Amino acid sequence: MEPAGATAATESADARQDGAPTVPETFEVRRPVDGSVIRTVPLDSPERVAEVVARVRAAQPEWEALGVEGRYRWLGRLRDWIFDNLDPLADVMQAESGKVRADAEMEAPFICDSINFWGEHAADYLADETPSSHSPLFRIKRLRITYRPFPVVGVISPWNFPLLLAYDDAIPALTAGAAVVIKPSEVTPLVAMEVARGWKEIGAPDVLGIVNGTAETGGALIDNVDYLQFTGSERTGKIVMKRAADTLTPVSLELGGKDPMIVLRDANVDRAVNAAAYGGLANSGQICMAIERVYVEEPIYDEFVAKLADHVGGLRQGADDESFKQDLGAMTFPPQLGIVSDHVEDARAKGARILTGGRRKDGPGDFYEPTVIADADHTMKVMVDETFGPVLGVMKVRDADEAVAMANDTRYGLSASVMSRDTERAEQVARRLEVGATNIDDVLTNYFLQNLPMGGWKQSGVGVRHGAYGIKRFCRTEAIVSPRFRRGRRDLLWFPYRKRNRRLIGGLFRFFNARGLRDRLGL
Repeated sequence: MEPAGATAATESADARQDGAPTVPETFEVRRPVDGSVIRTVPLDSPERVAEVVARVRAAQPEWEALGVEGRYRWLGRLRDWIFDNLDPLADVMQAESGKVRADAEMEAPFICDSINFWGEHAADYLADETPSSHSPLFRIKRLRITYRPFPVVGVISPWNFPLLLAYDDAIPALTAGAAVVIKPSEVTPLVAMEVARGWKEIGAPDVLGIVNGTAETGGALIDNVDYLQFTGSERTGKIVMKRAADTLTPVSLELGGKDPMIVLRDANVDRAVNAAAYGGLANSGQICMAIERVYVEEPIYDEFVAKLADHVGGLRQGADDESFKQDLGAMTFPPQLGIVSDHVEDARAKGARILTGGRRKDGPGDFYEPTVIADADHTMKVMVDETFGPVLGVMKVRDADEAVAMANDTRYGLSASVMSRDTERAEQVARRLEVGATNIDDVLTNYFLQNLPMGGWKQSGVGVRHGAYGIKRFCRTEAIVSPRFRRGRRDLLWFPYRKRNRRLIGGLFRFFNARGLRDRLGL
């Protein structure tokens, strides 16, 4: 998505070139529920980004030297600080994101769980490995693989989950021994800044930094760090990857999704309806793993769409306080409203039925009504392009084979759901889907199971978070080869070359690698 504030940054740069007085560049953070300004935040220049990276880099060796247990003690103090500040953090998140209270209160506890998970498992995941040599010729050597952190990891996080998607990557990187610099979205930077403030408040080592800004700030971060985690749109992810190629900086990308739900004819229709509504409309549909398209087998299609429309039509939407009066809040990023509206109108023009919703909500704020579109098909944008809003497209299919074909007919491959009472059959369907994860008779749950890898196929990403690889990606491997026995002055392979040594070595390689006794003996 196009970064908000880019125009202001460009205009300010032009002013400096014209000789105008230099003024601190800033951007405004606004409330999506009414457009009012919450706070003005300084924009960090490339020079400032380089300073922050250099600062945390200087502190990283001492942080790494603490070991997993020592680092977990500091992260545990941050966990306790977060628990002590759950309500203030939810207040900040709710203000800058437009989330309802139920969604705003979800992210901080997840980060606490993440701290505990990595603190309890990192030592095992990052322990030295001692493989045996593949060849008897090298059994005289002791082999070891060690995992050593990249000194500085950069995290560029999006606006839809401003706390979760910043720190769900920062926590394992810190646990691995890296220093971390986060660039939160300029749309929702405040709650990430609050947790960074908490890190300083507990007196933790100076290995966590925040930089704020738009594309220029993000580019500078890529240029200065040793590893980059990006979460966002596929278009921006490709730009990030190209920028990282200039410095050969390794990257992990979690990009867009167009997640399907397949509803088999033996499904519990009521459960499928509730799952589709929650999986597609939670956080106003602004979830990369949101259910955006539903394929329903013909025998239960009419019942399903009728019940789905009735359920979604009854959801509560509006500005929320702490009383949990609303189910859906505002759209966080105003330009996203245009994409959502375009997808709905395209479907309407091509013959789909808009069963409920289908328009921007009257009044102040960036609200789009929760929408159900029946009789959709793959000629419509709502079934092929990422909508990222409170819209569910539903398509009738003959059978599971057609459902799988339609689900796989996409450039995305993040996750999926299969609804069925028959778990074994649903798992067989799941194995045919081209996605990184599938939930059986459920939605979204795989993300919360941190011992499972979470990543996308196709254009939904590169690499995974969570699981053993979710922390190993922040490390470089080092192979150490040591002798098992006392050594002489030189090995057979070393100078000076001698014919008998080479023949002896060649004979040994032949004996251990050829097949058949005659070939092994060279007969």
